[in-house]
Amino acid sequence: LPIAIKAREEGFTGLIVPKANVMEAAVVNNLDVYGVENIKEVIDFFNGEVDLTPTIIDTRAEFYKTQQNFDLDFADVKGQENVKRALEVAAAGGHNLIMVGPPGAGKSMMAKRIPSILPPLTLQEALETTKIHSVAGKMGSSTSLLTQRPFRSPHHTISSVALVGGGTYPQPGEISLAHNGVLFLDEILEFKKEVLELLRQPLEDRIINISRLKDSYTLPSNFIPVGTFNPCPCGKMLDYDSTSVCTCTELEKRRYINRMSRSLLDRIDILNFVPRIKTAEICIGKDEINSDNMRHRVIVAIEIQKERFKNTNYRYNSEVVGKDVLRLFKLSKGAKKVLESYYKNYDITLRGYTKIIKVARTIADLEC
Repeated sequence: LPIAIKAREEGFTGLIVPKANVMEAAVVNNLDVYGVENIKEVIDFFNGEVDLTPTIIDTRAEFYKTQQNFDLDFADVKGQENVKRALEVAAAGGHNLIMVGPPGAGKSMMAKRIPSILPPLTLQEALETTKIHSVAGKMGSSTSLLTQRPFRSPHHTISSVALVGGGTYPQPGEISLAHNGVLFLDEILEFKKEVLELLRQPLEDRIINISRLKDSYTLPSNFIPVGTFNPCPCGKMLDYDSTSVCTCTELEKRRYINRMSRSLLDRIDILNFVPRIKTAEICIGKDEINSDNMRHRVIVAIEIQKERFKNTNYRYNSEVVGKDVLRLFKLSKGAKKVLESYYKNYDITLRGYTKIIKVARTIADLEC
């Protein structure tokens, strides 16, 4: 796709690509794109011995056709209203989130449904996202344009290069493949500590800078990070509905939780506890809180943010930094008093102070 876009910019009228890539290249209009299976077809075409038919794709029709086709829905998640609310807040404000709870509580199941409540991709975002996946060779032969927000879920054994990108021939990593979507880190404390620490700069800057001997590269990485972990190594701590008791020692608990540094934890907007589902909730039918009504509320809240940030470079509440937090989010005297008391009595940083304001603003936007 990037090659096709560049060819059009350079004034070329046609482009010949392998047949497996013709669908993604044909997204670019005002350019005849031909798909071939071997070099002989190319030679015969230029010698006038065969005719090739350009592949035509209606980009807008292709874009809107499958935008709302989701395989997973929050209606299938029974109970867990507080967790659904936290995920709704995260989606509405672009906030990162970590869910903590005992094994089997449904943390991963709910995380996989987050794309179904995010606002639809704009055509510009779809092209931007498709370009990244095209460069990485992640596009299927039948796919021309990514129409849904990406959901990336790397295994905890992932290497640093695979996560942030790079290599001998630099390729986008998982944080760039999750651009405009969700990066899901299941059992986040099982990831290598040095790998997790690499997330600090992209979480702040929403780009990743990769330096190599001959050149340096800047790749986009504006994604919503979602993580999960158990409250302790055995997973029984805080599981008050279980007859089992936690068998971990205090030393084991400290070692487990210290796998995530304080500086990285300080960059997490929402930490939400996920309890085990109650017996009474198991027998109920489909939940009234489904992806459709959650997504509607999210979109309304995002429209409010668009109006608020129309003269800025911000898109979501979570992106606001520095002095703009207090300038754009007006606090009442009562709110300031509560925050000051919290800041004095609890061990939070200035980043944590502004983080509370941004999350509160998103909650207020959802109530409008």
